[in-house]
Amino acid sequence: MKKRHFFILGAVMVLIFIAIPVVHVLKTKWSESDIKNEIPKGYTNDASQLNLTKIDTLIKVPASKAEIENQLRQILKYAKEKQLKISIAGAQHSMGGHTIYPDGILLNMLPYKHMELDEKTNILTIGSGALWEDAIKYLDKHGKSIAVMQAFSSFSVGGSMSVNGHGWQKNLPPISSSVVSFSLMDQSGKILNCSREENPELFKLVIGGYGLFGIILDVKLKVVDNLALQYKYVRLSSDHYTDYYKKFISENPNVNLVFGRLRISDKHFLEEATINYFEKADEKPLPLPLQNAKNAETKRLVFRSTVNSEYGKRLRWDLETGMNKMTKDAVYSRNELLNDHVSLIENKDPNSTDLLQEYFIPDRNFNQFIKDIKPVLRNSGLDLLNITIRAVNKDEDSYMNYAREHVFGFVLLFNQKKTEKQEEAMKVLTNKLVDITLKNEGTFYLPYRLHIGREKMRKVYPQAESFFEKKRKYDPSELFDNKFYQHYK
Repeated sequence: MKKRHFFILGAVMVLIFIAIPVVHVLKTKWSESDIKNEIPKGYTNDASQLNLTKIDTLIKVPASKAEIENQLRQILKYAKEKQLKISIAGAQHSMGGHTIYPDGILLNMLPYKHMELDEKTNILTIGSGALWEDAIKYLDKHGKSIAVMQAFSSFSVGGSMSVNGHGWQKNLPPISSSVVSFSLMDQSGKILNCSREENPELFKLVIGGYGLFGIILDVKLKVVDNLALQYKYVRLSSDHYTDYYKKFISENPNVNLVFGRLRISDKHFLEEATINYFEKADEKPLPLPLQNAKNAETKRLVFRSTVNSEYGKRLRWDLETGMNKMTKDAVYSRNELLNDHVSLIENKDPNSTDLLQEYFIPDRNFNQFIKDIKPVLRNSGLDLLNITIRAVNKDEDSYMNYAREHVFGFVLLFNQKKTEKQEEAMKVLTNKLVDITLKNEGTFYLPYRLHIGREKMRKVYPQAESFFEKKRKYDPSELFDNKFYQHYK
């Protein structure tokens, strides 16, 4: 009887052990709302959901290469006659009004997404409105893959160029390094070809130029082979991150993709980390599979269950590190790994929003930066959901470069209530984090909330003054405008 009782007790304990996390994740699902924040007619917003702005006109450009130039010239003429400003948008994943000007004309570039691959030169010609997921699916049929892109494939090519996004490809510079050339319609309606040899100053200004110099049309990008990649990971103390990175990543020629993660639960806060990397496998990559929607929804719910929950944060860390052991040595195609959609972390709470920040820190100050931000993040009163780490090589191409040497990018994701109190708290926190970044000889990324003042921004970007002067040189009437320019100029 005693054995039977022990068996029953043990079975009950196992069921409880399994049931608690399942119930916790399901509570997240039950609490979510199907109510979506609809944008009223005549208004626009961006990914922050905090920039609802009245505009004069929203114009979707033609998909046809033959039609777009003529229509855009008509729009430029109309804007000048009516004294309206023009802002340019793709998927609108910037968070500070970078694609918005109040009472202006908003150009929606998403329909312009033609593609053509030159298989001899490995150069993809693509319309600036195309999403990376469109490019990945197209290239997959040709055995090719994007050279440099962000972690999610739901951004537009033109948008990624305008913020000069970086990727998780091993120790590469930002997207600028993969751009061969692009065509740009300037404020007069003239089409200019921009490359490192032709109009080189405009080339540097437009990449990371936030849509202030003209309309990016056709882009030529370097592409690489699609590969089979095998998953590996290392769990470690964050103090040893740079040493382990050198050993497992920098000195390993087989690594192709890599990212790090810091533990953000109260227990061991920022003290533990993982390095997740993918090595070339001696296999032929399979064609891009259809995403498993059920599996994607489970991942999303586990992520969302961390909001305002210490238990959820611990659970996610334990599940991820546990799954790392189970999936270690699994093989994926490069395109499959790059084709993650931002919906994997979608927030379905209409009363809150998720906001990103990113800080680029030189290797030598990696540990000090973590030490400095730890008490500030703990005492902020804001809900930190994630910190991912990505290494970025020096950027030789963009004028407003944030990677001026090899740096580690700390990508911070917060959940913020849509209240004035939390907005103010986020502003205070951002300024403290930028001060810590300055102390550690780093930079901050510009596509996010406009919480940093003009003067402090110039401490991090001393080239900003000349950047805005060149903006007025190429666009003397300041036809291309947005909230970012208004805030920092």
